[in-house]
Amino acid sequence: MLMTIVAMYSLYVLITIYTSVMQIGFVNQAKKKLPVLLGASEFLQAGNYSVAKEKMSILSSFIDYLLFISWLGFGISFLSKNISFENEVLLNIAIVMSFVVINSFISLPFSYYEKFVLDEKFGFNKSTMVQYIKDTLIAFMMTLLIGSLVVFGIYEIITNFTYWWLWSFVFIFVIVVLINMLFPTFRALFFDKLTPLDNAELNSEIQTLMDRTGFVSSGVFISDASKRDARLNAYFGGLGKSKRVVLFDTLIEKLTTKELLAVLGHELGHFAHGDIYKNIALVGGMLFAMFAIFGNLPESLYMEMGVSQSPSITMILLLLCMPVLGFIMMPIMGVVSRHNEYAADKTASELGGAAGGIELANALQKLVSENKSFPLSHPLYIFFHYTHPPVIERLKALGVDIGDINISSLGSTCQANI
Repeated sequence: MLMTIVAMYSLYVLITIYTSVMQIGFVNQAKKKLPVLLGASEFLQAGNYSVAKEKMSILSSFIDYLLFISWLGFGISFLSKNISFENEVLLNIAIVMSFVVINSFISLPFSYYEKFVLDEKFGFNKSTMVQYIKDTLIAFMMTLLIGSLVVFGIYEIITNFTYWWLWSFVFIFVIVVLINMLFPTFRALFFDKLTPLDNAELNSEIQTLMDRTGFVSSGVFISDASKRDARLNAYFGGLGKSKRVVLFDTLIEKLTTKELLAVLGHELGHFAHGDIYKNIALVGGMLFAMFAIFGNLPESLYMEMGVSQSPSITMILLLLCMPVLGFIMMPIMGVVSRHNEYAADKTASELGGAAGGIELANALQKLVSENKSFPLSHPLYIFFHYTHPPVIERLKALGVDIGDINISSLGSTCQANI
């Protein structure tokens, strides 16, 4: 059984690295050709950024693989033998959280490199070292607190219920729903400062859009995201009465009012079609599969690893293998997500009237430019990683004349980020 798990993880890593290698080769070739959707210099810069990110992804995948083998080979056994508490609850929490903390520390160099080397080089990073340390410490403390509570909850379920994996799934699924509801509040408390939108005219137009789709919000807020990052973004957070509209100040700065309303119309389209609930259901399906598998692992697996079949070890195994199940689910979720994006684009076009499609198209092209999103990707990479349809395909679906762009020789497509 242990060798089967190692083989599956090895296959996952090989496919991940292979798709990144194919993407790097594809982008290096494509960036030398005629630019698509971007100016010549922007096209080259976006291509270089894409290649740099994939190289970092390959290194990260390799390190993750070494960690996986190390944890299975001796790491888990080391934790279980060297952490001791008389209280079984504290013992299990300590073992699982030690695993989480060690992994977090190992990932710090990658986080630092991405923020202060890669993003700095390409003009995205706006954060200071003090801000980065503060954010990292807050995230670490929240991980310790919330993680310990979650481990405690699962431990109690495992030790008190025969079908513990089913009740653990219900427990975690409830937490996922709560996170969706409370995310804007937590982000405002610990990270971004949210202030109510003070543009009465824009506020009125946004409210009109929300009324037309039945979206009831607790308010429209501006996030000071530019203090950390130059990328453009917006999100609708929360569920029920806790829903709120959050616009990054970078988005307000770069888009015209009509383009901004088109982006919001797209997000409202997701709400109108119940996409957030569909996504939660997909995540629920993945969680159910994970707990069903790891709730029925044979005792021989633990014997092969030289550890006892304790709640903490089961939880660590689940955390270790979670990326594999997520990777398997990604193509399925991608198909559903791309379908939802087309539908949301259609809604945004309808909400914007006669010029709605044009305004959304303009916004999409600005997002590609400002976020330095290289508009061409290898088809295999799209299959495994893309959650949004190609930009060119989205523009065609909106009825926008994109000109005579010949990309068939590259076998490529494009992606946007809304």
